[in-house]
Amino acid sequence: MKYTAKAAYAGTQMRLESRRKECAMSNENETKKEDDDTLEAKKYKDEKIEKESQVTLDENSSNHRIHLITIIGEIEGHENAGNQSKVTKYELLLPQLASIEDSNEVDGVLLLLNTMGGDVEAGLAIAEMIASLSKPTVSLVLGGSHSIGVPIAVSTNYSFIVPTGTMVVHPVRMNGMVIGVPQTFNYFREVQNRITSFVCSHCNIAKERYEELMMETEVLTKDVGSVLEGEEAVKEGIICEIGGISQAIAKLHELINKKKNKK
Repeated sequence: MKYTAKAAYAGTQMRLESRRKECAMSNENETKKEDDDTLEAKKYKDEKIEKESQVTLDENSSNHRIHLITIIGEIEGHENAGNQSKVTKYELLLPQLASIEDSNEVDGVLLLLNTMGGDVEAGLAIAEMIASLSKPTVSLVLGGSHSIGVPIAVSTNYSFIVPTGTMVVHPVRMNGMVIGVPQTFNYFREVQNRITSFVCSHCNIAKERYEELMMETEVLTKDVGSVLEGEEAVKEGIICEIGGISQAIAKLHELINKKKNKK
């Protein structure tokens, strides 16, 4: 009987030890899987930044998911820019904005701008899409947001510009063949009115003042228009506030909280 009891006890201990090893191995596998998932998510995020200049910011204490979009270089239109140019492709950005609007996983959009401008139709299309989003939006001008970049900068719910940032306001231009007839001038004027109307309806500058800045002849040596630095852009009412990335993100969190509290 003693031998049988000892054998049973030893068998029980062996089974317990085996279960402990199985549990330890299972926990180790789960930890390894979590680490692999984390690395895979980080790799995907890095690739998204590299390929699309976009990323979702979701590691904040507010548990808000903020989609970051950059508008850089030249805003490409219906024709491809040169191979050496950094561009923002509107045909890729528009579907992305539609996806953001339709997603329940995105709480707000942060727009970073450093653009020389570009195609008028493409720039206005981007600006209209951003302005029509139901998600809270904030823009931050870094370096510059020139020409058709101005409507994009003011299309968000709130806008910032860094102190050294600049914005160039000038009349619309056209490349290629231009026919010297009154209809061409009228078309130019209609396009300019579309841009001016959009800008003035999305910020605090009067139309008369914006057109005055646009037609300034004593600022640019080889062109017509105005160069506004950070403080000047805020003073003129085009941009809401001077600030950097921390202020822009904090403002977006504030807007997201306000929207959630209204529900």
